Amino acid sequence: MWDLSIQALDTARVRGAKYADVRVMHLRQRDLTTKNGQVGTLAQSESIGLGIRVLASGAWGFASTDRLTREGVAACAAQAVSIAKASAIAKRKDVVMAKEEAYVDSWQSPFRKDPFEIPLETQLDLLLATDAEMRRVKGVTLTETDLQFRKIDSWFASSIGSRIHQRKVISGCGIVATSFRGEEIQKRSYPNSFGGQHILGGYELVESLELLKHAPRVAEEAVALHSAAQCPQKSGTLILGGSQLGLQIHESVGHPIELDRVLGEEANFAGTSFLTLDKLNTLRYGSDIVNVVADARLEHGPGLGSFAYDDEGVPAQCTDIIKGGEFRGYLSNRETAHLVGLARSSGTMRTESWNRLPIIRMTNISLLPGTWKFEDLIADTDDAILMETNRSWSIDDRRYQFQFSTEVGWEIKGGKKGRMLKNPSYSGITTEFWNSCDAICDAEEWVLWGTPNCGKGQPMQTMGTGHGASPSRFQNIRIGAAFSK
Repeated sequence: MWDLSIQALDTARVRGAKYADVRVMHLRQRDLTTKNGQVGTLAQSESIGLGIRVLASGAWGFASTDRLTREGVAACAAQAVSIAKASAIAKRKDVVMAKEEAYVDSWQSPFRKDPFEIPLETQLDLLLATDAEMRRVKGVTLTETDLQFRKIDSWFASSIGSRIHQRKVISGCGIVATSFRGEEIQKRSYPNSFGGQHILGGYELVESLELLKHAPRVAEEAVALHSAAQCPQKSGTLILGGSQLGLQIHESVGHPIELDRVLGEEANFAGTSFLTLDKLNTLRYGSDIVNVVADARLEHGPGLGSFAYDDEGVPAQCTDIIKGGEFRGYLSNRETAHLVGLARSSGTMRTESWNRLPIIRMTNISLLPGTWKFEDLIADTDDAILMETNRSWSIDDRRYQFQFSTEVGWEIKGGKKGRMLKNPSYSGITTEFWNSCDAICDAEEWVLWGTPNCGKGQPMQTMGTGHGASPSRFQNIRIGAAFSK
């Protein structure tokens, strides 16, 4: 792999590139799903190839190939330089890159059990047994389970001298029970909706979540929602569970801080941003207790946004995004860092595969823990609605006005958790919402949730991100409008 990488860099230099970096990537994936007791997906695949990015005549060029021969790699590098020179005809100004050191390193994400060494039969038997447990509950009409595993090896080399090998193992799983009654559909998911929980780790995640144990409860709650009271429409106090708050962070903090969106260089998938450059260090984003970081370091947790180096060879970092409620930072790369007064990139360039350009992506965008015990937060709340597990969401193209609905709600009255509520929803404006936060639970309740399916770019790249959150309370929130009649 290193020989091919060096050959690509040498070819690019001879052809006139002032800078080049190359990635060889080997990707393996395994997906298993069941639906109503039948196998839905049973797939395993792998892909290997090389992508080279070059800077020539002040502009970028990129090309990729799966023809990993000396001839194939040389032709790919030459094509990248040709594209850069052609792009330079339309450039507005030369690309300027922030300085970065050269690194020679090898890194592997920690895991205890390699999911690719666990027999498919064992994994499938677990899903079928869990599926059967959910189907035992009367009133359940659709049961679904899934397992997802990824193993990614990448070899990165750059013309400044970096030589970095990284290996990531990613695991995820989840279950869903859906109940149809009349014209109404209700569902419950565990441990989260839209694929469950995903981490940078091995099969130990699946074992720790005990899917079989939780299957009856998930199914029973899906059926019980039909008989639950409708979530009222009002303005009031809202408590969000950690996984729902993780998605709230993703949509109303993570995407608007991507600097390419801010600069108008990327607008696909509802993508500009209200966080224009004049907002940096001047905007009151949230209340005093709101502290959000972008942290790709492994010590932050085994998140889908954790790594040792990004795909520009920049080391993982922790960046303050919101500190004491004040907006403090963007997600930048080596090209955009100087636009916000940074001497170096914040290390957020990532790519889905060897045949895609790296772009600015969320790492682990997390709300830091507060001081409240969950039981104390409930006891301190006289009248509120607790909402858990996302059902749907909508947000405008500046990431400013939003509406979310969750699978289940719970009435809080007199400091106690009461009856179940169906069809809960809430809406608001990003800065008003975060400024209304008056309580955040502590580290015991904090979970680094994985979002495996964040789409960005064109052609689209699907990337995993992480969002640490613990249950939190918000005041004067518009509740229940999504399902009002």
